[in-house]
Amino acid sequence: MAPFCLSLTTFLLSLLLIPLSEQIQTPHTQLLLQMRKQLEYPKLLDAWNNTDDLCYSPSSPNLSVACNGSSVTELKIVGEKLAKPGEYDGHSVPGKTLSAAFVVDSFVTTLARLTTLKVLILVSLGIWGPLPDKIHRLYSLRVLDLSSNFLCGSIPPKISAMTKLQTISLDGNYFNGTVPDWFAALTNLTVVSLQRNRLTGPIPDSIGRISTLTGLVLSGNTISGEIPDLSRLNKLEMLDLRDNKLHSELPDMPTGLVTVLLSKNSLAGEIPPQFGQLDRLQHLDLSFNLLEGTPPAALFSLPNISYLNLASNSLSGSLPESLTCSSHLGFVDMSTNRLSGELPSCLISNSNKMVLNFSWNCLPVDTQHQHDSEFCHLSSMNEMGPRKKNRPPLFAIVVVGGILFVMVLALLVLFVYRRRNCHRAVVEQGLSPKPAPDNSAAGISSEFLANARYISQTMKLGTQELPTHRAFSLEELKEATNNFEQSAFIGEGSIGKLYKGRLENGILVAIRCLALFKKYSIRNLKLRLDLLSKLRHPHLVCLLGHCIDTEQDDSSVNRVFLIYEYVANGDLRAHLSEHSLEKVLKWSDRLAVLIGIAKAVHFLHTGIIPGFFNNRLKANNILLDEHLIAKVSDYGLSIITEEIYKHEAKAECQNPTYRRSPYLEMAHLEDDVYSFGFILLEALMGRAFSKKGAEHCLKELTEQRGSLDPAVVSSSQESLSIMISITTKCLSQESSRPSIEDVLWNLQYAAQVQAAADGDQ
Repeated sequence: MAPFCLSLTTFLLSLLLIPLSEQIQTPHTQLLLQMRKQLEYPKLLDAWNNTDDLCYSPSSPNLSVACNGSSVTELKIVGEKLAKPGEYDGHSVPGKTLSAAFVVDSFVTTLARLTTLKVLILVSLGIWGPLPDKIHRLYSLRVLDLSSNFLCGSIPPKISAMTKLQTISLDGNYFNGTVPDWFAALTNLTVVSLQRNRLTGPIPDSIGRISTLTGLVLSGNTISGEIPDLSRLNKLEMLDLRDNKLHSELPDMPTGLVTVLLSKNSLAGEIPPQFGQLDRLQHLDLSFNLLEGTPPAALFSLPNISYLNLASNSLSGSLPESLTCSSHLGFVDMSTNRLSGELPSCLISNSNKMVLNFSWNCLPVDTQHQHDSEFCHLSSMNEMGPRKKNRPPLFAIVVVGGILFVMVLALLVLFVYRRRNCHRAVVEQGLSPKPAPDNSAAGISSEFLANARYISQTMKLGTQELPTHRAFSLEELKEATNNFEQSAFIGEGSIGKLYKGRLENGILVAIRCLALFKKYSIRNLKLRLDLLSKLRHPHLVCLLGHCIDTEQDDSSVNRVFLIYEYVANGDLRAHLSEHSLEKVLKWSDRLAVLIGIAKAVHFLHTGIIPGFFNNRLKANNILLDEHLIAKVSDYGLSIITEEIYKHEAKAECQNPTYRRSPYLEMAHLEDDVYSFGFILLEALMGRAFSKKGAEHCLKELTEQRGSLDPAVVSSSQESLSIMISITTKCLSQESSRPSIEDVLWNLQYAAQVQAAADGDQ
C-alpha cells in the first residue's frame, strides 16, 4: 500500500508542477496557438503571449478574437505580407509568402476545427497554395475574407455547402478558372468580392439570381463575354467590373445601384436611357470603353449623382442647352470623345464647384485642347457609314482584299529594310531552339510577355500619332554619336550610360547603353523590347527604337541600346527655384506637370498588361519639353535590366567585398506612389529630400510650421492644403497609400481650385 500511496503523491506533485497556463488552456486557445505556429509566429500575434485565454486577448484594428463562452466565434488577423501582381506564379515561393515549409492543407485542417467560427478574416499573411476543399467544414461561417494572400488554383466548389455564408472576399490572390456558377446556391449571400485575381471566361448568368446580393466586385481580372441580366437584383448597391475584357452592350441595371464601375472594358453601343432613372446612383464610371451615341441628359440631373466619368469613349452629338445638373455633382469627365456643340450652361456655371474635364472633343471652348470639328464629323460618318449603306458583299471582299494586299506588301518592305539596316540587331529565334526558362524577378514569363495585352493609346487618349518603333544598326548609332565620342556623352543617368546623337535625318536622340551578360536569352530580350516599345503616351519620353549588339555568331548579347526622343528643356528639378530662379515654375505650372506625371504612371500601371511598376520616379527623371509638358523617362527598364541585378546579386553573395554597381542599388526601389510622394514634396518645397528629411518636413508642414518654396507661398491655400494632404498619404505606410488614380484625382482637383482662385484675382 505504501508504494501505491507514494506513487499517487508523486503523480499529484507532478501535476502541480505543470505550468498553470497549460492546465487551463481551452481547446480553442490551443488551436489558435497551433495556427500561430503554422503562420510562423507573425509579430502581430506576440500579443497572445500575455494571456492564457485568448478569448480575453487585447484587440486592435489588425487583430481581434471574439468568443461565446470558451468557443471562438470571430477571428481577425491582418498582417503585412501583401500579395503583389506577378510575385507568385503558383509554384515558386517568393519572399513575401510564408516559407516553403508552410502547408496550406495542414493549416486549413487546424482552422476547420474551429467549427463555431462565424467571422474569419485572414488578410495579408503570406498564405500560399491551393485553397483546400475542407474549408467548407466551417459550416457556421457568415464572413470569409482571405484577401491579399497567395492562394491559387480554382475557388473550391465545396464552399457552396456553406449555406450561412453572407460575405466572401478573396481579393488580391491568384485564383484562376472562371467565376463560379454555384454562388446562387448560397441563399444568404450579400457580398461577392473577387477582384485582382486571374479569373477568365464569362460571368455566369446564375449571378443574376442571387436576390440577396448587395455588392458584386470582379474588377482586375480577364473576365470576358457579356454582362448578364442583373435587373432582378433589387438589393444590389455596388457593381464593380472594371479592368476586364467585357465586350457586350450595356444592359439595364438594378434600380437600387449606388456605385457602378465599368471602366477599362470593351463595352459598346449606346448608354441605355434607363441609366437616367437610377435615382440612388452616386458614382458612375464608364470610361475607357467603346460607347457611342449621345449620353442621356438625365444622367447629369440624377438626384444623388456626384461622380460621372464618361472619358475615352466614342460618344458624339451635343448636350442640350437646357441640361440640368444635380446639386451634388462634383466630378464630370467627358474628355477624349467626339462631342460637339456648346457646353450646357449648368456645367459652365458650376465649373468652380466641380472638377470638369472636356478636353479632346470638338467643343468650341479651350480650343488648344480640342480636335477640329472635322475630326468628329468624319469619325461619326465612319461609324454611320456601314450601317446606312448596304454595299454588295463582292464589293466588300474586293475592298478588304485590297487592304490586306497593301498591308502584306508594307510588311514585306519593312522586313527587308530592317534586315538590311540592323543585321546585327535582329537575331532569328531559330538560333535559340530551347531558351532557358525565365524566372524573372517580376515573375513575368516569356510566354506571358509574348501574349501580353495592349491598350491602344491612340484610341484611349486621342493623341497625335507617335513615331513607330524600329530596330537600329550599331553602325547607325556610331555615326549618330561620332563613334560614341566623349563630346556625345551626357552622363550615367539612373541606369546605363547616356549619349546624345543626331540621326541621318537630323533628328536629335538620346541613346542609352545597357551592358548585359552572356547568358541573357535572345528571345526573351526581344520579347521584352517588344513589350517596352508598346508604351506610347504623351507624357512618356518616346522610345524610338533599339539595337542589340551581339557576338559574331549572334548567339549571345553584349549590349542593348535604347534610342529615345531628345528632350532639350531640362528636368523638373532644374525648374524648381532652388536651382534656377530664371526659369522657375509657378504653382499652376507645377500642378500641370504633376498631373502629366500621374497620367503617365497611371498608364504604365493599367495601359498594358502586365503593368509596369517601380519606374524610378524622381524629379531629375521628369523631363520638360519646350511647352513645359512633362515627360517621364527611364520607365519600364526593370524588365530589361533584371539580368544585371541577378548577376550582381550573385557576385555580391559569393564575394562580400564585391562593390555593387548603381544598377543593383536601383533594383529595389520603393513603389511608384511612394516615389511620386517625394516629387510632390519637392514641388511644394523647391528642393530634394532624403527619407528622413521628408518625414521631418511633412511634420512641419502639417503643423503649419513648414517653409514652402517662395514661388508657391502666394498660391491658393486650399490648393496647397490638398497637395500637402495627398503628399502625406503617398509617403505613408504601404498599406495606407492611395492608388495612382486617387492621386491624379486630387491633383486635378487642386489645379481646379487654383484656377478658380487665379480667375477671382
